[in-house]
This record gives sequence, structure tokens and C-alpha cells, in this order.
Amino acid sequence: MSADRPVTVMVVDDHPMWRDAVARDLGEAGFEVVGTAGDGPQAVRRARAVRPDVLVLDLNLPGLPGAEVCRRLAGDPGPGAEPGPRVLVLSASGEQEDVLEAVKAGATGYLVKSASAGELAEAVRRTAVGDPVFTPGLAGLVLGEYRRLAAGPPPGGDGPGVPRLTERETEVLRLVAKGLTYRQIADRLVISHRTVQNHVQNTLGKLQLHSRVELVRYAIERGLDTE
Repeated sequence: MSADRPVTVMVVDDHPMWRDAVARDLGEAGFEVVGTAGDGPQAVRRARAVRPDVLVLDLNLPGLPGAEVCRRLAGDPGPGAEPGPRVLVLSASGEQEDVLEAVKAGATGYLVKSASAGELAEAVRRTAVGDPVFTPGLAGLVLGEYRRLAAGPPPGGDGPGVPRLTERETEVLRLVAKGLTYRQIADRLVISHRTVQNHVQNTLGKLQLHSRVELVRYAIERGLDTE
């Protein structure tokens, strides 16, 4: 994604009036809406064709559930394959099972439909750069439950040969896990935004992780978000 062009967005929802309203609001907020879809199979086909930066996705879709759409588009693309869009779920449901299923399927963020147009626009901006973003109240649910429900050992385990993080890297990782943006972390630690980015990149490399979302999950599974 280039800084000199608008973020491209695709909106998926089976209710035409809602879908059109969301697309209009995002267009007015400065995003380039490159497509819409009203069911799951259509969403997969069109997203692969237009390759949006962010997919704003409802979960309750005909033909293919939203979580499966997310899994097919935002899951691991495999060696040599182009990465899919980042997914922001926009759902009427705030149920624990739905939120966790979306996160496990690869969603970067999750908003309920009561969010304002301004909150949605900000969530899309953050999703586009890989920041996990959740409706207030859902973040705590994900942080608390993902650690308990996550299957299997987390990547970059604590066995022999695993690089140790510096005290500052661990401090930054703890704040990332709590949902702070890089700017907020920089302000809290009285360091530059660039220094925060460098610490995150160094940590990703040491732990052999590939995205901020994976880094958050790693931290959650070790309880860093509660310290």
C-alpha cells in the first residue's frame, strides 16, 4: 500500500441499503471503494479480482459464512502467493463465539454495527496498516479468551535457542498487546514513533513472526497483556 494513494476498500453485506450506506460513508471519508458484494462466494471472487487493501465484512452471509470468506482471503496465502486483504468485520453480533471465530479466521479487527461513521473510518485506517482494532468491550474479550482458547503451542516458544527480547522490546510488546497504537506507545515511553517501529520489527524478526496481529497473539498467549 503506497502512501500517495487512498486506501482501497471493498464492502460485503447482504443488506443492500446498509451495504450502500457503508460504501458511501467510506467514500466520503476519503477511501476508494473498489467493489461491493452481497454474498459469500461473490465476496471471494470479487475480492480476488479487485484486491482491496481492506475488506469490510459482515459475518452473516448467504452462500458462504463470513468467517470462511475471511479464512479464504486473509488466511496464510502460502509460499510465493500474494497476501490477501486485511479484514475488518462489521457485524450486528458482539457474541464471544463470533468475535473469536473471526479473529482465528484472520480478521484484523471487529466492530459492531452500532459504530459511528467516524469510528468505522478510523477502524478502516488502522486496519489498513495492520493495527488490531475492536469495538470497545470486545478487545478485553479477545485478550482474555484467546489465551485460554488458542490451540497448540504459540509460535516462537520458550525452548532452547529462542532469542531473548531486550527489556525495551518486551515493554513495547506489552503495550502492543494492550491495543495501543505506535504513536500512543511512543508518547508513553517518551521515544520516537520510528523507534517504536524499529523495536516491533526487531521483535518480529527475533520471534520469526510476520505481522502485528501475530505479535499480539504471541503476547496474549504469554499473558503480557495483563501485566
